[in-house]
Amino acid sequence: MNLVRRLVRWSIAAYAVLACTNDPYPSTDAPVKVLYRPFDEAPKTLDPAVAYTTTAHDISGLVNATLLEYHYLKRPYVLVPGLARAVPTAELRGAQTVYRFELLSDLIYQDDACFGAHHGGARTRPVTARDVEFELMRIADPEVNSPALEPFAHVVDLLAFRQRLTALRAADPAVAVLPVPEQYARARRIAGVAVTSDTVLELALAEPYPQILYWFTMPFTAPMPWEAVAFYDGQEGRPHLADHPVGAGPYRIVEYDKQSRIVLERNDNWHGARHPEWRAPGTVFPVDVPAEDLGVTVPNTTPGAPLPFIERVELRREKERIPAFNKFLQGYYDASGIVKESFDKVVQNDRLSPEMSERGIALRKSVEPAIYYVGFNMDDRVLGAPGGNRAQRLRQAMSLAIDAEEYLRLFLNGRGVPAQSLLPPGIFGFEPAYRNPYRTPDLPRAKRLLAEAGYPGGIDPATGAPLRLTFDTGDTSAEGRLNYTYYINSWRRLGIDVELQATSYNRFQEKMREGGFQIFNWGWVADYPDPENFMFLLWSKMSRKANNGPNTANYSDPGFDALFLRMKAMESGPKRLSIIREMRRRLEEDCPWIPMFYPEQYSLYHGWLHNVKPFGMSTPQAKYYDLDPALRAERRRVWNRPVLWPAFLALGLLLALVAPGIATFFRERQ
Repeated sequence: MNLVRRLVRWSIAAYAVLACTNDPYPSTDAPVKVLYRPFDEAPKTLDPAVAYTTTAHDISGLVNATLLEYHYLKRPYVLVPGLARAVPTAELRGAQTVYRFELLSDLIYQDDACFGAHHGGARTRPVTARDVEFELMRIADPEVNSPALEPFAHVVDLLAFRQRLTALRAADPAVAVLPVPEQYARARRIAGVAVTSDTVLELALAEPYPQILYWFTMPFTAPMPWEAVAFYDGQEGRPHLADHPVGAGPYRIVEYDKQSRIVLERNDNWHGARHPEWRAPGTVFPVDVPAEDLGVTVPNTTPGAPLPFIERVELRREKERIPAFNKFLQGYYDASGIVKESFDKVVQNDRLSPEMSERGIALRKSVEPAIYYVGFNMDDRVLGAPGGNRAQRLRQAMSLAIDAEEYLRLFLNGRGVPAQSLLPPGIFGFEPAYRNPYRTPDLPRAKRLLAEAGYPGGIDPATGAPLRLTFDTGDTSAEGRLNYTYYINSWRRLGIDVELQATSYNRFQEKMREGGFQIFNWGWVADYPDPENFMFLLWSKMSRKANNGPNTANYSDPGFDALFLRMKAMESGPKRLSIIREMRRRLEEDCPWIPMFYPEQYSLYHGWLHNVKPFGMSTPQAKYYDLDPALRAERRRVWNRPVLWPAFLALGLLLALVAPGIATFFRERQ
């Protein structure tokens, strides 16, 4: 009898082997509209006043609703209302420029414990104009340290409020332990932010700054409930606000495991879900679909259909890109870029390969409003401003040694446009015919400049050895090391010895803030489609070291600054272009950057994912996506059929081994 029981157990085990699958998701998810995406490293913070990375905005932009948005399909980009009833227009009131925002009524936040802690068990509360004011005060708060401070310095009294708050805390340490709203009230509210009712907020600027409206499309200015700031302080088992955003957007975070997965679900409190009858912009699929998108980008969606279509967004951590791409090919991720190792298999003759097309995969290509560059620390005594003309010649020589086209071919399969300046295509001021005199590779000229800099043959006269520099990076992978070795080898041809210093991403960020570096590699994706959003990357007031801004090179030139201040408030036209050209000329001579390339996005989407149009900027658009879970489940079954013959062979061998024992058992029973 024991032998029979063992046989039954073995048979069950064999059946389990035959029935197994490599599907990483529970079978109950198969019929659900879940968007699956990978992430390699969780964002450092999701606090909307602080978060300034694409990874963070991919999450916080779904949780937080903004006053304004972009039309999903139109190019050039067009502003549309979000939580506001309309896109406000500038109104001149004396010397001030005023924008009047009127919020939609009956807006509420997602359900969250922070409200119950302050309002007797309440699950949510209304969104008001005071919450927008509160977030603007947080941007001004030096303890929050928001990178969005500079654009809002145009708001009347905002910087003075910052000073009053700082002085108040310094004068009375007890103030610092008061609830944040009370601290702000004691510092007196910002005069340029007038809340005239629960739904109306007026913003007064000391001078014209038309780009201010673009900042209201970003989470920085999303309404923030003070209760969330007070509650999520990391005390008594509560998470920090950096890990628990509370918003009024189309999704809410239901699981946040930085080492494993991040899950967002539809927020039933979002005004698009509660009031589909409003048909408010940004809550329904666009009705005015451009002709180029008909039947291509939006083949299966009815214009005007209520959003969002996706029920859940799930991000799984993938430390390496190749496994993530392989899971995409298996159907376990819905969209993907193309890893270098598989590019020739996926793209042939600049088109999707027949193999990929047969699988129903679609390819979308677009040049992004973004730039990647190599930067120099302009505070460094060897490479930066303290080094004077010889440092300038050194930077120019190093720029002439780098071939961006070759770099793109070697590392990105040619996916990009070699950059001549910091302005990418599609941004006013980009001129296709312009050529930077220090960006056409020229090794002989580079060597002459290096000699003029006092380093003939790359030799440092102070040591008699090759000039030694350091290149910092937050990428410690083997692929990253190979990537940076390209730059090092290019400079080695000049005789310069550059050492790669690879650390963790967080330590790398710290070094950038502290200014403890010489050379770095960075990228910038447009926050909004205006040249000001690129030129400000080299404005002295945006210095990373001094003000925690995005000017990581710590570049400072009074002439450039003066031109920037004139250009940024102007409407685009011939006068503005003339100023941009002069700014460009100064940058090409000073060479604080080596402009490398404008990235060209090659994105792959499975045939079950619909309504996808590359957006370019770091604004998540998942609420517009739709998918067919039945088609996805069927394709996964076809593409991931288990290999059964080893299991059948094992079962056959097992039966062959036990058959004599079974026969003996039954003979003895008789």
